[in-house]
Amino acid sequence: MTQVQRVGTLEDLDARASELRTGFLAGLAAYLMWGAFPLYFPLLEPAGAIELLAHRVLWSAVTMLLLLVVLRRVGHLRAILRSRRTVGLLLVAAAVIAVNWGTFIWATTNGRVIETSLGYFINPLVTVVIGVVVLSERLRGLQWAALGLAAGAVLLLTLDYGRPPWVALVLACSFGTYGLAKKKAGVGAVEGLTFESFALTPLAGAYVGWLVVTGASQFGGHGVAHALLLASAGLVTAVPLLCFGAAATRVPLVTIGLLQYVTPTCQFLLGLLVFDEAMPTGRWVGFSLVWLALVLLSVEMVTHPARERRRARRRTAAGVAPPCG
Repeated sequence: MTQVQRVGTLEDLDARASELRTGFLAGLAAYLMWGAFPLYFPLLEPAGAIELLAHRVLWSAVTMLLLLVVLRRVGHLRAILRSRRTVGLLLVAAAVIAVNWGTFIWATTNGRVIETSLGYFINPLVTVVIGVVVLSERLRGLQWAALGLAAGAVLLLTLDYGRPPWVALVLACSFGTYGLAKKKAGVGAVEGLTFESFALTPLAGAYVGWLVVTGASQFGGHGVAHALLLASAGLVTAVPLLCFGAAATRVPLVTIGLLQYVTPTCQFLLGLLVFDEAMPTGRWVGFSLVWLALVLLSVEMVTHPARERRRARRRTAAGVAPPCG
């Protein structure tokens, strides 16, 4: 290798390392911001959860449309509108993300922050179940073990709470369904969320309008700072999404998969240390089972691709064609 080639290789490696660092920091920032959401929504009270959801939809629609124009991706939105299949999938995504946002807002303004963290802890496990049920994927050994532990954890937490952990289950299932719909739709995050926000805008606008007419609207009734906080819901939605997009194009999916645990960890710590929510012994045991399940799932996620590569190399060395399907 010549000196010029070596310099070129070193420059390429440095550039790749810089990209990875940038992507990791962007991903970490996104998940930290999502993790801090329980601090944001209580600031918007006395507005109720449905009014907060409506304002989040409306201001997200405005913010995402501006982003789409700035990023010159309006054409991508037009392409979405030309595909009935994509439109249908994104309408499903809009419906379930509205359920997810509404449940999260209600929970974080009603002393259920730790339960919201449970929802996002078990979300990867719910995603595995969706893969089996909807996509006919096969489970591997560690995945079975992780799901068994998670099922035991939900049963134990049901006994501890005296009810099923509905907030956690709704958050996990709605977000898992949202991920499936977005995966099937195959559209970019910015244009996808723009479409979803606009799909929900008529309902959100009608509700806010009804509140204004009946004199029940909280927007503008508690000072300029409160109104600006409500209007900032669009930015609060968009900024983490942009950071996540920057990370997704720069770092491996395994890194993204492990970073996702930052959000529920932050939420759990906020619920425990800031909002002083109860964590009796039974709840600690239930959460510990979930965390153990996630350790198994993470180990499987990291080691399975390496095992598959080793098997492929052995098949290639032996002159055996890889299996189909």
